[in-house]
Amino acid sequence: MRLVTAKKKGRRPRCGRKRESGSALKARADQIVARLAESYPARIELMFSNPLELAVATILSAQCTDARVNELTESLFKKYRTAGDYANADPEVFQEEIRSTGFFRNKTRSIIAFARSLVETHDGVVPDTMDELVGLAGIGRKTANVILGSAFAVNDGIAVDTHVKRVAGRLGLSHESDPDKIEQDLLELVPREGWTDFGLRMIQHGRYTCAARAPKCEACALEDLCPSAGKV
Repeated sequence: MRLVTAKKKGRRPRCGRKRESGSALKARADQIVARLAESYPARIELMFSNPLELAVATILSAQCTDARVNELTESLFKKYRTAGDYANADPEVFQEEIRSTGFFRNKTRSIIAFARSLVETHDGVVPDTMDELVGLAGIGRKTANVILGSAFAVNDGIAVDTHVKRVAGRLGLSHESDPDKIEQDLLELVPREGWTDFGLRMIQHGRYTCAARAPKCEACALEDLCPSAGKV
């Protein structure tokens, strides 16, 4: 049953459950990729000047807006310039410095552990391969994909955050709930050379159009391709 469009908040789409043939899904995915490219620039909103800064900013961005992280890192990156600086940071001091990002105790442990393992195994230099990155403390596949794609221009996967997970489900591009399984579904639908750009655009689409609580379906460039909007 198609949901009725609300006048102000827009309708809240449900995850599409309609199954398609592989060829039909791939054709629709191709159109989605193309329209996202027309609608959004492929850019990351976190501010950074090197792979180390991006790694730290990405860890800080969990359950926090990129805007708030950027406000914090403007001064943080001036104080902590090397992996050794983070590795030797006083946890009590550091957690107060990043308190505004939320979950600051866990993030402090993750960043310091990441920095220490980076110093111990790579002389403080952020590696540029998936295997080496996920071998570091505090770095999972999502964070590794962000670092590889935006710091090294390496397409080794698609970073699946909460926005990508939600949008992929609503668009019927994946019926999985586990981020790693969602990523594998998306990798089969998107050409490898576009993995990073696609992920960045999906994040922007989820952030600015296909929001969790008040999606702007009436203004969505993908509405006619979206099972959750009742058009497919």
